[in-house]
Amino acid sequence: RASRLLRKIICAVPMCTAGVLEQVRKRWFLFGIVAVISLANVFPPLGAKGGPLRPEITVKYCAVSLIFFISGLSLKSEELSKAITQVRLHVFIQSYTLLFIPLAVTFLVKGLSLTSFIDHAYLSGLHVVGCMPPPVSSAVLLTKSVGGNVAAAIFNSAFGSFLGIIVTPVLLLTLVGTTATIPFVSVFTQLSMTVLLPLLTGQIVRYFVKEWLEKKSPPFGTIGSCILLLIIYTTFCDTFASPQPPVSVMSLINVIIVVILCQCTFLSVAFLIGNSFNVFSRQDIITVLFCSTHKSLTLGIPILKIVFHDSDNLSSMTLPLLIYHPTQILLGSALVPFLQSWVQGDTSTGQTSISSRASTPLKETA
Repeated sequence: RASRLLRKIICAVPMCTAGVLEQVRKRWFLFGIVAVISLANVFPPLGAKGGPLRPEITVKYCAVSLIFFISGLSLKSEELSKAITQVRLHVFIQSYTLLFIPLAVTFLVKGLSLTSFIDHAYLSGLHVVGCMPPPVSSAVLLTKSVGGNVAAAIFNSAFGSFLGIIVTPVLLLTLVGTTATIPFVSVFTQLSMTVLLPLLTGQIVRYFVKEWLEKKSPPFGTIGSCILLLIIYTTFCDTFASPQPPVSVMSLINVIIVVILCQCTFLSVAFLIGNSFNVFSRQDIITVLFCSTHKSLTLGIPILKIVFHDSDNLSSMTLPLLIYHPTQILLGSALVPFLQSWVQGDTSTGQTSISSRASTPLKETA
């Protein structure tokens, strides 16, 4: 019996190992965030300003520009024409993500600032989350998984990204409040150099190599994620290289709780408002749920690096966004089966209605 049990355990080990490796492969970026922050803590001078990696040049200009060049290459702007006529849907999504959520977070932060529930170093980070544009990929993938309006999701993700390049820095400088040290002119000059120009260049290059890109499908997502890990690494190197006031673990846990509650609230409000209008189909409402509540880490971190490059609290500002990003994907994935059933229920109802009308005499339907 003992030998039989031992054989079962030995046989189970490779299966467990394979399962763990598969989870690591699927969520490598989340593990990568933990790894680069840990590495930054071990030897911060390597990636700090003035260090061997020279992040003030390699990250501030090269890495950020490369991310937006890749975004321009991979952004299928030709898909935008498929959903451009759904104006009411687009206005609702963009207003919700770039107007309602920033205002809601502003009131939340004002309320939390009167308490000691969250350390004040993280409150600006909550503001940052509210100001971010929608993501380019995750909202589209979840919309497609559920069976929502994919064309509208692509449009709003792409259009929101373009809009966010202008709106997000304005919101950050207005709501977070650093205009005394960072003039608007210098910020938007650098944004033009490292964001708009590479993005437009990527779109122009895409026009000439579109067929090759569609045939070869280069791993732009993986490349962009690796560059993003470098930006996160150097950001935390700067933090660990300079003395920081201690932040309680309880305050960090409270940030996680607030971020999760915010996501649940934003999803619920978007769902209720979208349903109350009676002008959106269930497929449209799925698009609303994901495109209006998700926030972009890929675009957000580089914009933060530009706008607040001299801030001592940059890592504290990025932390809530680093929490929000995986949480929105995990929460969205958990909702997929329930939302699929909801959408399919509408589809089956519509099919039943069509069938019943088809079997009804023409004189009664006239």
